[in-house]
Amino acid sequence: MTEHLKIKVDAGVMEITWNRPDKKNALTNDMYRGAAEALEKASADKSIRVVLLTSEGDSFTAGNDLSVFAAANAGTSNEAPQGNRWITTISKFDKPLVAGVRGVAIGVGMTMLLHCDLVYVANDAKLSVPFVNLALVPEAASSILLPQRIGYARAFAMFALGEPITGAQAQHDGIANVCLPADEVIPAAREAAKKLAQRPLGALMATKALMRPPQVMLDQIKTESVYFADRLRSAEAAEAFAAFREKRKPDFSKV
Repeated sequence: MTEHLKIKVDAGVMEITWNRPDKKNALTNDMYRGAAEALEKASADKSIRVVLLTSEGDSFTAGNDLSVFAAANAGTSNEAPQGNRWITTISKFDKPLVAGVRGVAIGVGMTMLLHCDLVYVANDAKLSVPFVNLALVPEAASSILLPQRIGYARAFAMFALGEPITGAQAQHDGIANVCLPADEVIPAAREAAKKLAQRPLGALMATKALMRPPQVMLDQIKTESVYFADRLRSAEAAEAFAAFREKRKPDFSKV
């Protein structure tokens, strides 16, 4: 297990904690792999009734570590990105999933919240899906899930302009259940997870299956992944990653 991921189980609740605070919990292949394996274990283990996603430090997660994307774009990586495994696993996870979100939730940091059943978020959190800014496309079935939540107009603006929304706006838009001061978020999320763990698990799982048919999301993820892989290898993406590395504004008119 990677040092950048903490996993503990208590009273039927598995807590998965992103633990790379010095990098705003940007997700590496090892973090994706470890989290996916944890969810797979939670699904199979009858003693685990709920999973809670949290983070160390002042950010939930800044999303993918862009060095992984850049290496994939350049063809210099010897390992396939593991993000799709995490996305697939979370989309079909069959037990209640709770999130406690403070600070930034960027890219997959936000789209994974669309697969959570209860989301507690800090008032001043910043949630964004700036895929187009990186010359990429939405993932994690967010291309259908986000418009379903907030409507096409606002979803397209979030994807295309990459502008963040606050935790308070996320609650207003139906992305989050509750917004709170930052220091209250994780305790509230833990309390909610404990309450869910005391409910009849079979009824919870059946309710979730009825409300969130996993095959619909898996089919969309498959379609998104084709576009994503193509965009990841594009000249536009190379320019976006170079601009990020060089701390400048990208110039897509050249590609």
